[in-house]
Amino acid sequence: MESKIESQKDYYKVLEVDYDATDEKIRINYLKLALKWHPDKHKGNDAVTVKFQEINEAYKVLSDPAKRLDYDLTGNYEIDKYSLREYLTRFKGMILTCNGLGIEHAAIWTHQLMDTNEFVDK
Repeated sequence: MESKIESQKDYYKVLEVDYDATDEKIRINYLKLALKWHPDKHKGNDAVTVKFQEINEAYKVLSDPAKRLDYDLTGNYEIDKYSLREYLTRFKGMILTCNGLGIEHAAIWTHQLMDTNEFVDK
């Protein structure tokens, strides 16, 4: 029996969109892929039906703001499957913001960085 992580698809890759894609871009790619992979165009091909179902599942999650946020926070974290650019784009909300790291006092880091820069300039 597969675990949830093993069976979970990367919905952004399924819909062929960037991790910071707009709702409109997600909708457009969904429509394009749904037309391309619709089972009626590929009569009797079970693989196409599975692909079509994946596309619908991905769109159902990414088109709903609450489900998308939940997916982004608990989704696929298999780091070795991402390029550096994909990883930084996907997780920028957690990486680039102190609140995303659970740190409440960003001003402390700012002062520390400014102090460090003083030594670099000298």
